Amino acid sequence: MQIGPYRLKNPLFLAPMAGITDRPFRTLCRRMGAGMAVSEMVSSNSLLWGSEKTRRRADHRGEPEPRSVQIAGADPRMMADAARYNVDHGAQIIDINMGCPAKKICNVMAGSALLQNENLVTEILQAVVGAVNVPVTLKIRTGWDTENRNGVRIAKIAEDCGIQLLAVHGRTRACAYRGEAEYETIATIKAAIGIPVIANGDITSPEKARTVLDHTGADGIMIGRGAQGRPWLFGQIDHYLKTGELLPDPTPAERHAIVIEHLDALYEFYGEHVGIRMARKHIAWYSKGLQGAAAFRQAMNRFETVAEQRQFTDEFFTGAQEDLEAAA
Repeated sequence: MQIGPYRLKNPLFLAPMAGITDRPFRTLCRRMGAGMAVSEMVSSNSLLWGSEKTRRRADHRGEPEPRSVQIAGADPRMMADAARYNVDHGAQIIDINMGCPAKKICNVMAGSALLQNENLVTEILQAVVGAVNVPVTLKIRTGWDTENRNGVRIAKIAEDCGIQLLAVHGRTRACAYRGEAEYETIATIKAAIGIPVIANGDITSPEKARTVLDHTGADGIMIGRGAQGRPWLFGQIDHYLKTGELLPDPTPAERHAIVIEHLDALYEFYGEHVGIRMARKHIAWYSKGLQGAAAFRQAMNRFETVAEQRQFTDEFFTGAQEDLEAAA
C-alpha cells in the first residue's frame, strides 16, 4: 500500500473516531499491527485551532510515520487553510471528512452532508489538494440516503481532483450505523476509479476482513468500532491474510498488560482528571467477555484518581487470569 511517498507495512487502517482515536490509541494500534491510523477529526474553523482539544487531536509526537490528520468543514478556503496549518505542524497526509453522519456535523453542512452538493465537494477537494504539497485522502459514505447513493460520482470527482486514496464506509448518511454495510456499492466504486479504495464497515474478525476484500476488490480495509478494546485485531487480520492461520485472542494476562500500557499512555497524554475519564470507555471495552465484567464496568465509574482506577483494573484482570488458570 502506497500513499504518495509513504509505503505502509500493510493495508489495514484504523478509522478516525472522535473521542477515541487519540494519540495513545493510534500509537497502540500501530504497534499491534495497523499499517495506518488517522487522527480524530479536526475542525477547519480557525477559531478552534488554538483550543486544547484541537491541539491534542493534532498531536503526533512519538507516532510512527506517516502522520495523517483528518479535517472537516464546508468552506473551501477554510479547509485549505486548515490543511496548510496542519501540514505546517507536522501532518504528512491530510484526510478530508465527508463521511461523518453525526447531526452536529451535518447540521453545518460538513461531514457526509456534503455528499448532497457535488459542486461544493469539487470546490473543497480542489482547494485542499492545491493548498498543500502532501498527499490528500478522502473518506465518504455511499451517499446521502438510500435514494441518493452517489458514491460513484463522488469517487470520480475525488480522483479527478487529485485525491490519492479513498476510504468508503458502506452505509449512507441516513443509515448512520444501522443495518449491514453495502459491500456491493464499495465494489462498484472500486471498479469505477483507479486510485486505491479502502473498505470500511462491520469488519470485526480476520475472516470478515478476507471476505470483504474478496467481495469488494478493495485495496485495503478500515476498522473503527471493531478495534474498540481490541487493538490486537489488526495483527490477527494481518497474520490471517498472509498465512490463513487464525491467531488466538490475548490471554487475560496479555490483555492486562495491554490495558495498563494504554492507561498509562492516557494518563500521561491527558493528565489525571481528563485521563481517568477517557480511560473509562476503553477499560469497559477491554473487559467485555470476561467474568464479572458488567459489575466491574459499573464500579469503574466511581473512581476519581489514577491510583484507584489503575489498582481496580489491576485487580480485575489479575482475577480474570486466576479464574482462567483455575478452570484449566
